[in-house]
Amino acid sequence: MTDQLALLTEETAEGILVATLNRPDQLNALDMATMDLLTAAVLHFRDTPALKVMLIRANGRYFCAGADLKGGQRKVSPTGQTASGIRENHRLNLNGMQQLWDEMEHIEKPFVVAHHAPCVGGGLELSLSCDFRLAAKSASYAFPEGLFGVLPASSGVSRLTRLCGPHWARWLIMANKPADADLALTMGLVHQVYPDETFAEEVLAFCRHLAKQNTEQMAAAKVAIELCAELGRDSARHVERMANSALMLNPAYLETMRAYVAKLGGKGK
Repeated sequence: MTDQLALLTEETAEGILVATLNRPDQLNALDMATMDLLTAAVLHFRDTPALKVMLIRANGRYFCAGADLKGGQRKVSPTGQTASGIRENHRLNLNGMQQLWDEMEHIEKPFVVAHHAPCVGGGLELSLSCDFRLAAKSASYAFPEGLFGVLPASSGVSRLTRLCGPHWARWLIMANKPADADLALTMGLVHQVYPDETFAEEVLAFCRHLAKQNTEQMAAAKVAIELCAELGRDSARHVERMANSALMLNPAYLETMRAYVAKLGGKGK
């Protein structure tokens, strides 16, 4: 394995693609090469039907220290020193962060991210685009952009506010205060906190559980949940009915229900 490929390692088992950030000496900061490798892994996951779940984790004393400020960035559009130019830079440059985070959110398969240690800045923005966030007791969270007088603008403000509400967005962004794993659980930032000693095993067990779920149901649920979060109550009910109308025509569902009803009938005799 070359030094470049070692920036992110991949392994596959039981329908789970595991991508591991592997720049421990640089606190797993996201440089151009790492972003390229992570993008390739995400697209491979998207385009491979046998892969059911993607797990993103890391090696070292940080999950991710954010964007690599020393690593430069690939320019895909000219951006002058104007307000509009800076906005374009956020949207199109930054090593493709916004585009990749959006793609992860849109792919109709589950992404799981596992935080064993501090997760800050761009690493937290990456995590906010995942479907499930799992934390070890030693994990912590922060947006250090406030130290420089700016915002986490690769979807950090928008996704955090949508996920945790303005109350906790103010804590992390306006007050520039960190959150440990337990506070992150209270905020709704993570789904579960596990002991450090069993964290790796618990995360893999959760991913195996996800991989066993119905693929079509998982895809429809991801889309429906995103839509329902944006819509009013009445429109959201239309979404769930439309999604279920397609799922309930699935031959696998019909056969499973027939078998289940037949089993219930047998118990009643």
